[in-house]
Amino acid sequence: MLKLLKKIVTTGIVTEKCKAPKDAELETLGIEIKRRIDKKFSGSIAIRQVDAGSCNGCELEIHAINNPFYDIERFGIHFVASPRHADVLLVTGPVSRHMQTALLRTYEATPNPKWVVAVGDCAVCGGEFGQSYACCGAVSNVIPVDMTISGCPPTPLALMKGLLGLLDR
Repeated sequence: MLKLLKKIVTTGIVTEKCKAPKDAELETLGIEIKRRIDKKFSGSIAIRQVDAGSCNGCELEIHAINNPFYDIERFGIHFVASPRHADVLLVTGPVSRHMQTALLRTYEATPNPKWVVAVGDCAVCGGEFGQSYACCGAVSNVIPVDMTISGCPPTPLALMKGLLGLLDR
């Protein structure tokens, strides 16, 4: 034990300093989003993400916009746990029959004015699953959709561009 402690003390910290990566397109897009949010929402916008039956590809990209590289919260976009605190519903996946009632309740619980964004090809048009006995298909078949972001899955930059387009409305 003492031998290990001595090694730790004598070696010290051996990691390298990590520089934050710079992406010019990301920065300009983020600044524009922040400017429009400040103008329309007095500082921040709250998003509730709903998985209506997806494969989780879109969720991984949505989670990526919260990582330290994209860090969408610095631009005034926050994800919330309750639809009662949300301005925007971000819905992914084709709506399965089991999730139809939950999606309707989430939509009704979100205060007005609210926006609904269908994210990914499955949410936009039903994708490979279409409409069947087990699937309602696109999100627009269940609740009104204000904007769609296509892609399978859409990249974090595509998501940010879609949110910027939503703020133009």
